[in-house]
Amino acid sequence: MSAMPPDTPPARPESSTQPAAWEKQVLEKLVLEVVNEKRRARRWSIFFRFVFLGVLALILFGGVLAEYGGSSKTGPHTALIELNGEISIRSAASADNINTALQDAFSNPQTKGVILRINSPGGSPVQASQIFAEIARLRAKYNKPVYAVCEEVCASGAYYVAAAANDIYVNPASLVGSIGVLMDGFGFSGLMDKLGVTRRLLTAGANKGFMDPFTPMPEDQKTYALGMLEQIHKQFIAAVEKGRGSRLKVNDQTFSGLVWTGESAVQQGLADGYGDVDQIARDKIKAPDIVDYTLQENVAERLVKRFGASLGMGAVHELSNLGWSLH
Repeated sequence: MSAMPPDTPPARPESSTQPAAWEKQVLEKLVLEVVNEKRRARRWSIFFRFVFLGVLALILFGGVLAEYGGSSKTGPHTALIELNGEISIRSAASADNINTALQDAFSNPQTKGVILRINSPGGSPVQASQIFAEIARLRAKYNKPVYAVCEEVCASGAYYVAAAANDIYVNPASLVGSIGVLMDGFGFSGLMDKLGVTRRLLTAGANKGFMDPFTPMPEDQKTYALGMLEQIHKQFIAAVEKGRGSRLKVNDQTFSGLVWTGESAVQQGLADGYGDVDQIARDKIKAPDIVDYTLQENVAERLVKRFGASLGMGAVHELSNLGWSLH
């Protein structure tokens, strides 16, 4: 038997030119997985589109509820507006929020009277004075009564607001009054001296460092600060005297910043009597049906705040493109 030449390659089987069965199966699985992955991605894309549309629908629906309210305003009723917490530009009790609710309540022809229910220790004299002025304007324009119902606390800036009402009603145990102004802070200069710390404060203007807590307060700056407080205090007193008129029984303590119980407030003419919201609506306004006009966050806004949904905030943004202390 003759030997095969050494440089001649061995013959390949014909079947080696075709993919092996296992290779074919792997390729089929890979192709199938790619197809399935694209299907899943398409499903998720559709899902998130529906979620986005749902958020938009919630925002639109919530906006309608916020504008027209959850209760019927078609029949004769008493309008209720809540003033809760600190009165400040960033709080729910800001002048923008309260005045918007007041305007909505007064302008409704079915509103027979307005009740401002107050639970507040006070706050910004600027915000309080703006609410006071708007109540006076709306009373004159619509000739409708507004009553302040003071529950737990109606002090300082909150009483400033209440003084604009036709009458003020309290509970005998309510805390009322505190007709005064304060400016508070801390002074750390003595502590810094003990610790050997030096304050390096450079200013252009002799009083630019006014009220700096890390340097002693010069006597002339203290006098100036007290003068500012006195001016604001006089504005506060003038508003109370205008609102309460001859009902107010002024004595040496009336404008001293003291707070009184509701019982003492009635005796001094700071309040007119005892009463709650239902009683005033029924007996004074003669419209026992109460509709809350307080501005509320709509459902979508609450969801956005709760979950921190940047998608929702983006939707809100897109829709928007369319459309001192008295304590």
